[in-house]
Amino acid sequence: MGNMDKRPLIYVMLSAALFGISTPVAKLLVEDMPPVALAGLLYLGAFLGLSVYLVLRRASGSNEARNTVPLERRDLPWLAGAILAGGIVAPIALMTGLTVVSGFAASLLQNLEGVATAIIAVVIFKEYAGPRLWLALLFMTAAGVLLSLDLSQGTISLAGPLLIALAMVCWGIDNNLTQHISGKDPTQIARLKGVIAGTTSLGLAILLGLRIPLDATIFYALVLGSLSYGISLVLFIKALDGLGSSRTGTFFSLGPFVGAVVSIPLLGESVTVPLLIATGLMALGVWMMLTERHQHVHRHERTTHAHLHEDDIHHRHVHPEGQQGSHIHEHTHEPMVHSHVHWPDQYHRHEHKH
Repeated sequence: MGNMDKRPLIYVMLSAALFGISTPVAKLLVEDMPPVALAGLLYLGAFLGLSVYLVLRRASGSNEARNTVPLERRDLPWLAGAILAGGIVAPIALMTGLTVVSGFAASLLQNLEGVATAIIAVVIFKEYAGPRLWLALLFMTAAGVLLSLDLSQGTISLAGPLLIALAMVCWGIDNNLTQHISGKDPTQIARLKGVIAGTTSLGLAILLGLRIPLDATIFYALVLGSLSYGISLVLFIKALDGLGSSRTGTFFSLGPFVGAVVSIPLLGESVTVPLLIATGLMALGVWMMLTERHQHVHRHERTTHAHLHEDDIHHRHVHPEGQQGSHIHEHTHEPMVHSHVHWPDQYHRHEHKH
């Protein structure tokens, strides 16, 4: 234990923190910038941040690029859908929702992305949904209602929370579509999403005649995008390599709670009893999702593709070149029927009969 590499843990905690603070900081920026334009600038910032990262990586002589598989023509439909849902619709909905929702509430509502991702996988891709997932949805819905309360008026204001919920559903769609190309170069995917989504949203803002202030707000938005949507992703990918998807997801789920805490001093927001109860319900829902597991006999169909892998239970095949350790090449997974505890990941996308 004393020799365990601590860097992946540091990477994922920084990634979660950078992403978490994006919501309260974006709420500050959206006061002076139209939501559509701000959404575009954030994604353009992500593209710029990742481009700088690539330049520095190449200048340092890193061979990290050799361990990635570039996108192919057959990947483009998945990428296009992910860009439309997660790069254009989601950030516009989130930025618009931020104009009427507190930074604390908006941060907590971002936890809905995880449950939206899981439910879309169940409904569209016929994945398994255990009782913990539905309990998580129940707890998070109750939390959403509490976050919609306007105690000063004694009413429920649904417009803002519903817009943020829409953003989380769109990011859930993005996650499910991106999973089909998750074995490809993640930095390439993120840069393409950043430049296409960013220019599209910014172009839409210009076509709509929205007033875009030509001041420091643009610079702040680009910096926020580069850190919270760009560099955060790079750190997340580095953490995946050392921690695996389950533990990385567990630590990254702290991001929305970081944003909620930062909102208090940054935006001068007060914490009420309903907000505290909503925080507890959200935390309980996240825990329910993260502890979801299932085991059953399932079949992996025969498939041929290329991605970074090691020779494990999912990658038993002969290497004519004598390759060892982590490596990339096109290979075929033969049909396999077996049973083990698993998450629905790129190796476990299959229909469940029950």
